[in-house]
Amino acid sequence: MHVFRTTGTGGPEVLSFDERPDLTPGPSELLVRVRATALNRADLIQLKGQYAPPPDAPPDIPGLEYAGEVLAVGPKVRRFRPGDRVMGLVGGGAWAEQLTVHEREALPMPEGMDFTDAAALPEVYLTAFDALVLQGGMRPGETVLVHAVASGVGSAAALLCRATGVRVVGTGRNATKLERAHEWGVERTVLVDGTPPRFAEAVREATGGRGADLALDLVGGDYVPETLEALAPQGRVMLVGLVAGNKAQINLGTLLVKRLRMTGTVLRSRALEEKIALAQAAERHLLPLFRSGALKPVIDAVVPMKDIRGALTRMASNETVGKVVLRWD
Repeated sequence: MHVFRTTGTGGPEVLSFDERPDLTPGPSELLVRVRATALNRADLIQLKGQYAPPPDAPPDIPGLEYAGEVLAVGPKVRRFRPGDRVMGLVGGGAWAEQLTVHEREALPMPEGMDFTDAAALPEVYLTAFDALVLQGGMRPGETVLVHAVASGVGSAAALLCRATGVRVVGTGRNATKLERAHEWGVERTVLVDGTPPRFAEAVREATGGRGADLALDLVGGDYVPETLEALAPQGRVMLVGLVAGNKAQINLGTLLVKRLRMTGTVLRSRALEEKIALAQAAERHLLPLFRSGALKPVIDAVVPMKDIRGALTRMASNETVGKVVLRWD
């Protein structure tokens, strides 16, 4: 099989196109022929040597999501058979023509969906669903503040909120990208163009002075103290990303007086059983919404896998809206 592997630390230039032996599935695993994958900001961080893959993932083959077809199954597999079309998340290894995955981590692809659309779904929607619904307790009628709403996870979160009957206020640093957010049901957008960021007043204005019930923070850093100010009493913050930095100075009195909750979360380093539980919850709750069209992929570009270096450079420029998908020709 062909793979793109890392040869050191740095940027897209450290990737090498190589051959590796074909894989063999374990007793409860699927062997998947990867037809498409998608880029994530975590990939750039891994290339820099700042985000090590989990022990069960290939150390030098990045890639966190896939869509493809089952080539072979282990002797204990019962859910899938060769020829089935599947998609899902992995700890790494999706930048290869083949990967293996536990059968209970894989999701069946929605009927009629092509591989490039399916590859744009797993990371963003499972991240948003886990953070907002399973952990954040999002309920119909609430208002959710979504930072970086034009990003992959941000746009998926907005569409998930719309499908759930939840209002969204979204922030971003690019006015052109924010214009797209209304397509996903975002009721109010806030352009954040200062340092430190200022958006709490606009959020309170959009909510009649009350503030947001729940915040999905994909940014971290100096957004955190302002996010706490933008929340309603007993509001919740789900911290998912740290692109603005991993340090913040907050007023603990705000947490106490407003009785706020703040939770950090990641998917990649979770134990297998936790990942399986998330996949099964997503299959029950998200797949029907994918099939109906209520949830859809937001794709910036689809490019051949051979052009992965240019695709990574494009994503690093912060000019993308939604996902950059890579297809194996």
